[in-house]
Amino acid sequence: MGPWRLDWRPFLFRLPRPLVTAQGALEERRGWLLRLEAPDGRVGWGEAAPLEAAELASDRWRAGLAALGGERRRRELEALLPALPPCLGFALGAALAEADGLVGPAAAGWWAAPPPALLMPAGPPAAALLAAAALPGWGAEGLASSGSSPVGSTPLGSAPGGPTLKWKVAAHGNDLELGWLEELLALLPPGARLRLDANGGWDRPTAFAWAERLGGEARLDWLEQPLPPTDQPGLELLAQRLPVALDESLRADPGLRQRWLGWQVRRPALEGDPRPLLAELGAGRPGLMVSTALETGIGRRWVEHLAALQAAGPTPTAPGLAPGWTPEGALFATDPAVVWEAAR
Repeated sequence: MGPWRLDWRPFLFRLPRPLVTAQGALEERRGWLLRLEAPDGRVGWGEAAPLEAAELASDRWRAGLAALGGERRRRELEALLPALPPCLGFALGAALAEADGLVGPAAAGWWAAPPPALLMPAGPPAAALLAAAALPGWGAEGLASSGSSPVGSTPLGSAPGGPTLKWKVAAHGNDLELGWLEELLALLPPGARLRLDANGGWDRPTAFAWAERLGGEARLDWLEQPLPPTDQPGLELLAQRLPVALDESLRADPGLRQRWLGWQVRRPALEGDPRPLLAELGAGRPGLMVSTALETGIGRRWVEHLAALQAAGPTPTAPGLAPGWTPEGALFATDPAVVWEAAR
C-alpha cells in the first residue's frame, strides 16, 4: 500500500459569551482540522484544539504537527500516535478510525446524542436558569435525567424526569456562591438533576463544607473535579461522602481512567486517540459521562456518537454537550467537507 496523505487547516471561532470557570475565562477556540486520505481514496477527518491556546506555540505541538504533514505510511502514523500531544492524537486517531470504517456510514452511521445537560455559567443562578429555559429541549418531555450509579459510587435513586443542569462554581467568593446555591436549590424542580463543576478550584475545607450542605440533596448527581488533580487523596476522601466525578484529574493522570470507580467526565477531543474509548463504550463500560470541549462540527460528530454509545450502556446519563455555547454556521456543520471549507 502507498502512503497516506495528511492535510491540515487552521480554524478559529469565538464563543457567544465567555465561559468563566475557576481557571479563568474561555473566550475562543482555535486549532487545526485534519483531512486524511488513504491510498485507495478513503477519507477520514480529525480536529485538534487544546483548551490552552498557548499550547499551539509549544515546541512539542510544532514538532507533532510537522511530523504529521504531507505523506506518511500507515505504520508510521500508528507509531507516532503515542508520543503526540493528546489533541493531535485525537485528530489522527479519529481520522484513522473514520477511514477504517469504525465510525460513520460504514459502521451504521453517526449516532445522535441523547438530550444533554444544560450548562449554567458561573454566577447567580436565577438569570442562568432563565437563559437555559430558552434553549431547545427544556422541559420534562425532552431532557434526560440521570439516576443510575456506576460501581463504587453512592446510589442516588432515579429521577422521574426533568432537566439535568451543570453549574460552574469556584469562580466567585465562596460565601456568595453558597448563598446562590440556596437560591438554586429553591428554584430547581423536584425532578431535576444537578451537577456542580469546580474545575479543581476548591481546597479541602471548602469542598467538605459544600459536601456537608449537599449530603442529603437527592437531586445532586455529583461534584465535578472539586479539588485539584494534585490532591487525589482528598478527592478519594470526599468521594466517601457523596458522588465525585473526575475530569481534569483524568488528563493529569490517564491511569486513573482505569482505577477510578466513581463517575468519569471523558472529553474525547482532549484525551488522545479516541479508538480505545470507542471500544470501551461499545463494550458497555459503566460510569463514563461524555463531554464536549467545544468542538467544530468535525469533532462534534465524535462527541455526540460516543455520548450515544454511553446512553445505550449500563449507566446512561445526560452528556455534557454545552447547548448554546458554540456559534452557528458552516464551521459547525455535520458535513466535514463543509467544515473544512469554512476554515479557509
